Amino acid sequence: MKKLIALTCMATAVAFTSGVAMADDITGKLGLTGRIGFLVPADSEHADGKDIETEVGYVGGGGFIYGFSKNFAGELDITHTEFNSDHDGANFGDFETTNVALGVQYRFDDPVPKLTPYVGGGLDILINDFTTNEGASRDVDTTAGIHLSGGIDYFIVPQFALTTEMKLLFAPEADITNPANGAKIGDYDPSSFAMTFAFRFFFN
Repeated sequence: MKKLIALTCMATAVAFTSGVAMADDITGKLGLTGRIGFLVPADSEHADGKDIETEVGYVGGGGFIYGFSKNFAGELDITHTEFNSDHDGANFGDFETTNVALGVQYRFDDPVPKLTPYVGGGLDILINDFTTNEGASRDVDTTAGIHLSGGIDYFIVPQFALTTEMKLLFAPEADITNPANGAKIGDYDPSSFAMTFAFRFFFN
């Protein structure tokens, strides 16, 4: 089901962006972004070798974007997600990840009114946590990953845009351990697919 959601969203994005291009030039502009959406996490692995099956969760956050030129922009985003998991048919607990992402966008420049499609990529720092179904906290290593993204800005006015974005995150697994005795419980895979809906407000 999670793979079907991800593939459907990616196919929709490719179809929608194939005929559109840049509408507004953000060169030298600083923008504030706020976003909310859903995240399809990868399954993780328990110490017993069985999968920790994860459920689709919500993701939200925000950050800043700055236009270096007509076609290139830099972006800093901080988002947070939480989602439930199951192991061996029973509720296992809740994962949390705070993602500090630094990226670069390429913004297309063929003129179509109000629409600006873009693609991007960058580095992600992933601060992870896990709480068991009994409410006990477990340690999860912080790790780093990379992302690929694509989206469309729809400019209502030059200072304000609505955005739809898809993001693929690739990251190595992080150890899940019991802080009481240091025992390893499993491996958390923070890789994911996310689709978010956002606004951008430009200050100048």
